[in-house]
Amino acid sequence: MAERNSMATHNYDLIVLGSGPAGEKGAAQAAYFGKKIALVERDYYLGGAAASTTVPSKTLRETALALSGIRARRLYGVDLSLKHRPTVQDFLYHEREVKDTECTRVTNNMLFHGVDIFKGTGSFVDERVIKVEARGKASGFLKGDITLIATGSSPRRPDNFPEDHRIYDSDSILGMKSMPKSMVVVGGGVIGCEYACIFAQLGVDVSLIHNKNILLPSMDRDISSALENSMLKMGINLLMQESVESCTPEAKGLVIRLGSGEVSKTGAMMLATGRISNTGELNLGAAGITPGRRGLLAVDGNYQVVHPETRKPVPGIYAAGDVIGPPALASTSMEQARFAIIKAFNLYPYKEHVAPILPLGLYTIPECSAAGKTEEECQQEKIDYVVGKATYSQNVRGMIIGDYDGFLKLIFEFNDDLRRPMKLLGVHVIGESASELIHVGLNALMMDAASDMFINTCFNYPTLTELYKYATYHAMGNRERRLKSK
Repeated sequence: MAERNSMATHNYDLIVLGSGPAGEKGAAQAAYFGKKIALVERDYYLGGAAASTTVPSKTLRETALALSGIRARRLYGVDLSLKHRPTVQDFLYHEREVKDTECTRVTNNMLFHGVDIFKGTGSFVDERVIKVEARGKASGFLKGDITLIATGSSPRRPDNFPEDHRIYDSDSILGMKSMPKSMVVVGGGVIGCEYACIFAQLGVDVSLIHNKNILLPSMDRDISSALENSMLKMGINLLMQESVESCTPEAKGLVIRLGSGEVSKTGAMMLATGRISNTGELNLGAAGITPGRRGLLAVDGNYQVVHPETRKPVPGIYAAGDVIGPPALASTSMEQARFAIIKAFNLYPYKEHVAPILPLGLYTIPECSAAGKTEEECQQEKIDYVVGKATYSQNVRGMIIGDYDGFLKLIFEFNDDLRRPMKLLGVHVIGESASELIHVGLNALMMDAASDMFINTCFNYPTLTELYKYATYHAMGNRERRLKSK
């Protein structure tokens, strides 16, 4: 159906607030079972942060790789990079095309599923009624049996950073007007590392300020260390265990005073300092909901909103995606929303749980991805384990694509019987196509598979997936050597 706006009250089985990955997939899941659905979106385009920032940022990464010619330069010195300094128009052209296409896809998907789209800001009148406001005026009221809150999140801006057109976040960076000669990225999380790599690859002088002693501490240490080395090789200045005390705009740049007392100047700044849930305009109190720190909503195992202190469920109201906090990934948000809808409408046995093991993909340069346990987690949980690695440089496909630094790391549970396979515990990859390559290991983890799965599998040749077999052989060899040394 077309977009609808009217002061009349419309009745629905489901009201979805927000059209990002969680909102879109939650609405589509309910439509699959014949439910009548209303979707409320405050922005002009559908798709949420995924369409407006996540997909564009990954597109920018591919654009940076193409404009810099990094892949071509790996192939025996061939240089196919552009000979002029990339302009913002060069940089953002493909991003805008992809963004527009994704927004159109989401809209078409909702219309295909018969979802009524209401443009405006939704807020609770009570637990079952949503008021929709467009340009500050009420345009309609929606009454629903179930409400799914999927309003996403926005970049957080700490108080010590002034308003200035040269200070960007992950939203505003996509509207930059000129390519800076230098940039400081504040924050060594996923977003900070991704953008630092993108701009460094385009020839921008990049410094990254991070308040910890290692990037991405939740990742396996081998992967985060390898990423640090790669970033240093591409010229990124890593300022670890450092903070920004003040930032002062001047005519020719931004003057930054660090916690260590050092003062530096930069042409632009990118803030990757966390995110805040978009719950401020929802009038949550009218529905008996109290948000937590940074607007986060507390949910139970069914993704039904609960009171933070009593953990008592709020009838008929569910939430998924960034509004409930980590992992706050598009992929996990989709699964959370689908499962919430199944639970809300008791649609068994279609989907009985959210995937117990979730993959992580980082679109840095090089790409990183992970699933399952890290070495550090095994040590903390006192799990006896053995590691196997296989490098891209010793893989024919790796040599063909010119990736000589990437590797696959497998973690198995140790046992001392050479006739028994070892259970797979974790998979970690850094290198070209890491976020695709991880899915082989992810499926193995989901199946509780062991080392024999990779040994008995015939992989296409030449492919990066062969790395699984050779990393497994390496782990088996490490087990045997460990037993012989006793």
